Amino acid sequence: MALVLSVSDIAKTHGSRRLFSGLSLGVEEDARLGLIGPNGSGKTTLLEILAGVQKADEGERSIRKLARLGYVPQDSRFEDERTVFGVVDGSLDDAGLDDAERSVRVSVALSKAGFESEGLLARTLSGGWKKRLSVAAELVREPDVLLLDEPTNHLDLDGIAWLERLLKTERLAAVFVSHDRYFLENVASELADVNPAYPGGVFRASGSYSQFLEKREEHLANQSRQRETLANLVKTEIEWLRRGPKARTGKSRARIDKAHGMISNLDEMQSRARTGTATIDFTASERKTKRLIEAEGIAKTLGDRKLFRDLDVLLAPGVRLGVLGPNGSGKTTLLRTLLGELEPDEGKVSRANAVRIVKLDQHRATLDEAMPLKRALCPDGDSVMYRGEMVHVVAWAKRFLFQKEQLELPVSELSGGERARVAVAELMRQEADVLALDEPTNDLDIPTLEVLEQNLLDFPGAMLLITHDRYLLDRVATAVVGLDGDGDAAMYADYRQWEAARAAKRKRSVSDTQTEKPAAIVQAKPKKKLSYKDQLEWDGMEQKILEAEEELAAATAHMEEPANASDAETVVQAAARLEKAQAEVDSLYERWSALEEKLA
Repeated sequence: MALVLSVSDIAKTHGSRRLFSGLSLGVEEDARLGLIGPNGSGKTTLLEILAGVQKADEGERSIRKLARLGYVPQDSRFEDERTVFGVVDGSLDDAGLDDAERSVRVSVALSKAGFESEGLLARTLSGGWKKRLSVAAELVREPDVLLLDEPTNHLDLDGIAWLERLLKTERLAAVFVSHDRYFLENVASELADVNPAYPGGVFRASGSYSQFLEKREEHLANQSRQRETLANLVKTEIEWLRRGPKARTGKSRARIDKAHGMISNLDEMQSRARTGTATIDFTASERKTKRLIEAEGIAKTLGDRKLFRDLDVLLAPGVRLGVLGPNGSGKTTLLRTLLGELEPDEGKVSRANAVRIVKLDQHRATLDEAMPLKRALCPDGDSVMYRGEMVHVVAWAKRFLFQKEQLELPVSELSGGERARVAVAELMRQEADVLALDEPTNDLDIPTLEVLEQNLLDFPGAMLLITHDRYLLDRVATAVVGLDGDGDAAMYADYRQWEAARAAKRKRSVSDTQTEKPAAIVQAKPKKKLSYKDQLEWDGMEQKILEAEEELAAATAHMEEPANASDAETVVQAAARLEKAQAEVDSLYERWSALEEKLA
C-alpha cells in the first residue's frame, strides 16, 4: 500500500516537557491505525501534527499530492445559529461544487451519520449527536485520511456501534486516538503505542488490539533480555575500568570508549524502561448496612417526555450497578434521583442514615482551571489525609504519575487524562459507602483503566456506574439497568443481556412497521415527474431501504454473538456479511438522494 501521510524524525516539546523526539509514523491507504499510549505521551499532539493543526519542533511532515485530510477533534463546537445542514454544507465552501451537487453530498453525509432532520440547530444537539455531526462534516469532503481524537467520547453505545461500522466500510484511511479497548479490537487493523519506553518513541504492529498486545509483550520481553545481556557486559567492563587500564594502545583506548558507550546505552534503555501506572485505591467506610439506597416504583419526566417509570433499585454493599441507555435517555437523571439531587415524580427513594456518597461528574466540573496542580491535589497545606495518615503532596502526586516539577502548573495546562487523574485523586481522599461514577473512563489511558477496574472490583461498598466502555461494564458491573429513551426501564444481568433484549425489540418493531416509511425518508410525494424507470425505482425505494436496514440489523447482531467469536472462519464470514449489508444501505440512501435531487 502507498503512503498517504507521514511524519519523519519529528520532535515536540510542551512547556518544559519533551513529549517525543525522533518519532516517525506513516499512514497507508485504507489503514485503520489506532494510537494508544499513556496520558501525557503526546498522542493528541501527534494527531494534530499529522492533521497540520500543529507544527513539529523538528522533523518533517509529508502528505501525498492532492490527498484530502479530515480531522475530528475531541470537542465539537459549532456556530450558535447554524443548522445541521448548514454545518455540513459549510465544509464544502472551498470545494468548487454547484448547489445541486453540494446538496446531494450533504444529504448523503447526514444520512450516513443517522440524522433524520436537516433543520435542527447544531447547538441544541447532545454531545453524542454533535460528535456524529463533526464526523459528517468531514465525511462530506470525501477525505483520503480521516483523523479522529477520542471519537467514542460522548457517543452512546448505539453511536459507538455506528462509528465502528462506518470506519470499517468507508473507503478511506483512518487514524484515531482511543482508549476504548473493544473499539480498538473491532476497528483497528494496526496499532501504534506512543511511549518513550520504545526506541524512537513508538511501537507499531499490525492486527487487532488483542494481537497487538501479544506482539508488544514479545517485544518488551526481547527488550528486557537485551537490557539484561547489556547489563552483564557493562558489569564486566566496569570491573575492568576499575582496575585502571592505561589507554596507551589503540586497542585499550577503543575498549575504554566502547565501555563508556555501553554504559550510556544501558542508561538510556533503563530510562526508557521506567514507566509508571497511577495508583488508585478508593477508601470505603466500615458501614455494615445492607440497604444503602432503595428506590421503589420511581418515575421521572423531562418536559413532556417520560424518561423512566415503575423502576425498583436496591443498592447494597457489593452491588455494582451499571446504567445503560442512548444519549438523552435519562441515565444522569436516574443517577441524580437515586443520590437525592432530584426528587422522583412518582415512587420513593430511601437512603441509609448519613450515607456517604462520593460522586465523579463526567464533566469534571469541580476542577478549577486556574488552580495550580499542587492545590488541586492538596487543597490545604502541603499534605493530604488518606486513610488516617498524612501524605506529603509530592508523594501524593507521584501516586498519580505527576512529577514535582509539574506541581505549579495550572490545571488548564494538563492533558485530558491528567485532569481525569486529578479528579480521581479528589475522590480517593473521601470515605464512601456509595461510589457514583458518571463516565469515569473519559480520557484515562489504558494502564490507568486497568488499575481503576481492579480497584472498583475490590471496593466493598455499593456503586452506580454510567459508562459507554463496554469492557469496563463486562468486568465490573454485577447488574445493569437499561433505559430505552421512551420511558421503559428494566434490570438485566449484564450488558450482553441488555443488548440481546434491545435487538429483539428492534426486530419486533421492524416487523410491526413493514408498511410504514422509514423515519429518515418521510417526505411529501414528488411534485415533478420522473421517467418511468426512475418512478418505479422511487416507488420501491422505501421498502428496499427497510429491508436493507433489517438485514444490517441482523448482520450486526450475528457479528456480535459471543459464540461466533471463537471461530475465525465464522468471524470472517460475519464481517463480510456486515460490510455488504452496510454498503447496500449506504448505496440505497445515496441513490434516494440522487432521485430526490431530480425532483427538486
